[in-house]
Amino acid sequence: MPTYSIQTLPHGSLVAIITPFDASGAINWSALERLIDWHVRSGTRGLVVAGTTGESSTLSMDEHAELLNRSVTHANGRIHVMAGVGANSTAEAVQLARMAHKAGAHSLLSVVPYYNKPVQEGLYRHFVEQADATPLPLVLYSVAGRTVVDFSVSTLQRLAQHPNIKGIKDASGDMVRALQLATALPADFVRYSGDDLTAAAMLGLGAHGIISVTANVAPAAVQAQCAAIAQGRLGQELPLVRELFELSQALFAESNPIPVKYLASLMGLCQNRLREPLVGAGPASSHALDQVFAKSALVADAAQAFAGEQSAAIV
Repeated sequence: MPTYSIQTLPHGSLVAIITPFDASGAINWSALERLIDWHVRSGTRGLVVAGTTGESSTLSMDEHAELLNRSVTHANGRIHVMAGVGANSTAEAVQLARMAHKAGAHSLLSVVPYYNKPVQEGLYRHFVEQADATPLPLVLYSVAGRTVVDFSVSTLQRLAQHPNIKGIKDASGDMVRALQLATALPADFVRYSGDDLTAAAMLGLGAHGIISVTANVAPAAVQAQCAAIAQGRLGQELPLVRELFELSQALFAESNPIPVKYLASLMGLCQNRLREPLVGAGPASSHALDQVFAKSALVADAAQAFAGEQSAAIV
């Protein structure tokens, strides 16, 4: 179990947890609880609930609130819960932040407003208003591939001065930017990799952890990678780093979370259900993921661990 305070931003592996749906398209609450229990036992340091991987853009406001409430309640202090509260409307982002605070979340993750392409001053005001709305630590989310607009380094420096803005999830995969952030931001400003493919490199440059898609299907391995790099054992763990890189490549062959939900269904973690406009993995991706399921030792070990826990729970 983690030894740090549950109220502080965790270092290591945080899973951008999938939202399991049932055959009718409703949230499968029992499946979600099984996933939370598995992550706790696997050593995952935090749950990022209702993020992009959790298909937050397809959730109603009521579903979003219930997802946060149930996740916090079931986690029951065993693991840090970071709530996805991003929106392209500042008023909605503030509402989501207050909702997450009321639910008992430990921190907030908020993406750059998408589609409306705000200028840097607009970004600054958006996040300051959201950070002012609750006492919770707010983590900024930089993912220009989905939002088009991104933070400038100078805007990040301004935002880092706010007492409630405590970190950033950088999904750029750009190591030059990673170095810029490492040098431009305060040492205690928590930097998370938001890109599984370049996570090892970013961790090697001093990032404090990763908010990971791959951790949905290999939670213990992703945390082991984080720990190895933090302890200076990257050279000894290169086989693990390579295996995780190959697995992550397969998980980003199509828009996230299409591939990870397909693989999770093969592993028995949840049903392969997404909400439109997302649809199931295409033939080429499905075939590749079938091969991963058949051949990856990481996936086999994780699936076996999950199945073993479910059997033990039944007994």
